[in-house]
Amino acid sequence: MASQESMDPSDQLSPEMEGEHAASNGKTCPVHSSAADETKRGFRKGMGRHNDYVKISVPETKVNRLPMEWWKTAIAFVYAAFNLVLTSVVITIVHERVPPKESSPPLPDKFFDYIDRVNWAFTVTEINGMVLLAILIVQLVFFRYKSIVSRRFFFLIGTLYLYRCVTMYITTLPVPGTHMTCAPKLYGDSHAKIQRVLRLISGAGLSITNSHLMCGDFLYSGHTVMLTLTYLFIKEYSPRSFWWYHLICWLLSAVGVVCILVAHDHYSVDVVVAYFVTSRLFWWYHTMANLQTLKCSPNNYLTNTWWNPLFNFLERNVQTAVPCSYSWPITWPPACLKNSCKKYSMVQSAREE
Repeated sequence: MASQESMDPSDQLSPEMEGEHAASNGKTCPVHSSAADETKRGFRKGMGRHNDYVKISVPETKVNRLPMEWWKTAIAFVYAAFNLVLTSVVITIVHERVPPKESSPPLPDKFFDYIDRVNWAFTVTEINGMVLLAILIVQLVFFRYKSIVSRRFFFLIGTLYLYRCVTMYITTLPVPGTHMTCAPKLYGDSHAKIQRVLRLISGAGLSITNSHLMCGDFLYSGHTVMLTLTYLFIKEYSPRSFWWYHLICWLLSAVGVVCILVAHDHYSVDVVVAYFVTSRLFWWYHTMANLQTLKCSPNNYLTNTWWNPLFNFLERNVQTAVPCSYSWPITWPPACLKNSCKKYSMVQSAREE
């Protein structure tokens, strides 16, 4: 009995009091106690000497770091469609300023000096472009984050064609070959010009659809833009291990670009500038989108671009790089049926208990 009375009072402290005593000695100093500790203490006080207590699990709220935001994708689509229509209008305007072949012969081009023209080469270019676009559409159908990737594609294709409108309008080059047959000039016939714009839009600006009979849209090449951009998106949003898939798409793109020159339908500078502008804009945009630290960095000079406000609008809520993830576009059974089955199984398990 004497030994019990002579014990140090600190030895009889409860575990909670031991924690407070240790904090006063400077060993640990938590700023706030956790909610679980507070709940644990409250239940222990209410239960008296019983050690059992009820644990209430509170689900944590998870922030979606890759929101779909289809409404932004729709805005990006309208932006791309507007610039594509604007391109058709500018081509119709520029066509009226192209000098005749008799007075302004084609400019000298080193590629044309060594490679003779092949009649069917441009058809290969357009077929390759349509194949690559179809591959990208199928890939996006099964891509999990198709909304984010689609609005990136719409924004980039719209911006590239907006740049193309500027370069076509400010400098009109003569036709690159005497083989080219340009439609007659309309001069002041506005009604006929509108018909040409609608025909160009309806045929997607392709020569194989006989919708593109105008000249002047040389600098820079729209076909090279489409071939390059589709390949870059296919490679970026597909598994890295699919090297054979990337190689096939690269060959389709490269052969299509080379056939533009073999057909003598564009100057070499048209193709080079188109590839340079397309690839750099793609890489700049994705560098800013994938590296989150660049968005707020004062040393990020890419924020000086005129399209940075549009970029911030489209990518504001995308907080991480888009992973290469695929899923079936239509799930079966639907979510409503899954939830109903889940609730039914919960009721059945409760009745069995």
